[in-house]
Amino acid sequence: MDKKSIVGLVLIFLIFLGYMFWIKPSDEEIAARRHQDSLMYVERMRADSLARAEAEQKYLQDSLYQLAMTDTSINDSTGAALASAMKINLGQFEPNNGNQRMTVKVTNKKMTTDLKSLGASVQKVVLSEYKTFGDGPLEIVTPNANNLDMVFVDSHNDVINTKMIPFAAYVNGERLTGSTELTVPEDDSLTLSFRAFVSPSDSMAVNVEAYLEFRYVFYDDSYEVDFDVNFHNIKDYVSVTPNLTLNWQNSLNRQEQFDRSQKGRNANRNKDSERFYTTLYYKNSGDNPDCLKDGRDDEKQITTPIDWVAYKQQFFCAILMSENGFRNAQKLQVSTDRGNDSDSYLCDMSSSLGVDYDAISDNYSIDMRMYYGPNKYRLLRDMDRGFERILPLGWGFFLTQWVSRFAIIPVFNFLEGFGWNYGIIIIVLTLLLKIVISPLTWNSYKTGAVMRHLKPEMDAINKKFPKQEQAMQKQQAMSQLQRKAGINPMAGCLPLLLQLPIIYAMFRFYPASIELRQQPFLWCNDLSSYDSILDLPFNIPLYGDHISLFCLLMFAMQFLYTIYTMKQQQGQASMPGMKFMMYFMPFMMLFIFNSQSAALNIYYFFNLLLSMAQMFGIRAIMTEDKVRAKMARAEAAGKGKPQKKSKFQQRLEEMQRMSEEMQKQRR
Repeated sequence: MDKKSIVGLVLIFLIFLGYMFWIKPSDEEIAARRHQDSLMYVERMRADSLARAEAEQKYLQDSLYQLAMTDTSINDSTGAALASAMKINLGQFEPNNGNQRMTVKVTNKKMTTDLKSLGASVQKVVLSEYKTFGDGPLEIVTPNANNLDMVFVDSHNDVINTKMIPFAAYVNGERLTGSTELTVPEDDSLTLSFRAFVSPSDSMAVNVEAYLEFRYVFYDDSYEVDFDVNFHNIKDYVSVTPNLTLNWQNSLNRQEQFDRSQKGRNANRNKDSERFYTTLYYKNSGDNPDCLKDGRDDEKQITTPIDWVAYKQQFFCAILMSENGFRNAQKLQVSTDRGNDSDSYLCDMSSSLGVDYDAISDNYSIDMRMYYGPNKYRLLRDMDRGFERILPLGWGFFLTQWVSRFAIIPVFNFLEGFGWNYGIIIIVLTLLLKIVISPLTWNSYKTGAVMRHLKPEMDAINKKFPKQEQAMQKQQAMSQLQRKAGINPMAGCLPLLLQLPIIYAMFRFYPASIELRQQPFLWCNDLSSYDSILDLPFNIPLYGDHISLFCLLMFAMQFLYTIYTMKQQQGQASMPGMKFMMYFMPFMMLFIFNSQSAALNIYYFFNLLLSMAQMFGIRAIMTEDKVRAKMARAEAAGKGKPQKKSKFQQRLEEMQRMSEEMQKQRR
């Protein structure tokens, strides 16, 4: 290192020291910063303390709730202690602590519903017509301390949480005295009411004509339950704030393909797919339904009125709707409890909904309705609330939803009436769709067959005009040759584009079709899931830990289809990049579709098979002799006549001419 370099480094070091000294804060600034840091530390400690206190209070309430659910009487010391501990949470509803804690089980043709008198909430719903993959009971609602509760503030500023109130149970107006199992009468309904009576201030006496009521109406053959919250003559006893909060929560179980008897990876088979189709939907008043992020934890707050909230799984859903709408959604959330290592656990969903209340009315009712059932298009559509839009039918693109709603679903439902195996229905539906769209594909396949016979002439044109500046002459010669053969290469592009909505509609329809759930076909035991012929001891990224035979068949058919079409489209030989992409596509589909439903792979396999059959048929019809004869007739008829050019061809030639002029100017 020479002298100049040493001097330079020393100067840089001195400049750096000077800069550090210059930007050093003053003693006053240091003192102010320390004071600010102290205030922030105190505020942070205060916030942490409040959070811990709220968590401890919630833990105490949940513990009391769980204890209350198991305690059927308050006459013993445990019940007395519980009543004393819960008194601060009940306000003027405190005398209801004497009510018996009970479970009421209501059964109709569709489901069995368990309701608890403590909190007057639905605790469990088991669908009768469906089973889990392991042939277990399908619980669409699972017991939880926070399944449903209403929170409001009374005139003494006590926060009342209805989940802590032991309600009195009534069936069709008659009071129940113990846990009961009820059945909805044939072609009739059953009304189950839970009433929490109020008492005057500083009195243990109750007024049986003043109560808060949770009223449920069950029907004989329905997945729907009427749910009303009635405030009956309580305004003189409890001054309820106009803004109420209705909390609704559910811990979702896995319902689809997994084996409860297995542990680890085998038990979690298909969990990612089931989680992908699970999310929370909601509908803003006057707008289309929207949802949180598919298959991921998410949270949202809605400040505008909403009509309903739906907890949607792949094939089932629970919906809470209001006849007059909810004021807002203070919280809509999908979350995953990372500490829950149960193989049957999927995720948690919760909603905090704002509800309006008329504080001056003697009798005020909040009319709501619940739906616990399958994601069937007809069932959801017939309720006329927009519920069918929770099904993934391509609503964002009008052509796709029209194809799904007015073509695929009606034909699929019609074919169901024949009682065939659903694998056969998929094949027949594929055949019918192929017949319907065959006029759209005729020109495309015809062009491919004719172009194959024109290869010698096309090679001659390429040799005649090898230079870049001769592109226009080459294009004109190609167009003239194609006109003689009676084909237009562009005529097949639009029909092929029109097929895309059908392809996408099928991609969305089959994985979401509950009709295919647990339906076997050949070696596959569930058409709604993948058909694994071999479970791998390891996981391949993007591919999975299994081998789907229907996916392999689809891959083989697509690879053969690609080879055949590439031979017919000889013009692609000069585009090696495009040729690589065409051959790479089947391998990409192999990875993408290995974990898709078997029904989807069956559809694509037979669709490709029928496409190849169509191409073979057209190729047999469009023989080289027929093509040459047609060209000879066209050439004889065109002698002495000026050639007419289409507007598209005129524009194409004009664009080519402008491109050549620009290239000449650059030179």
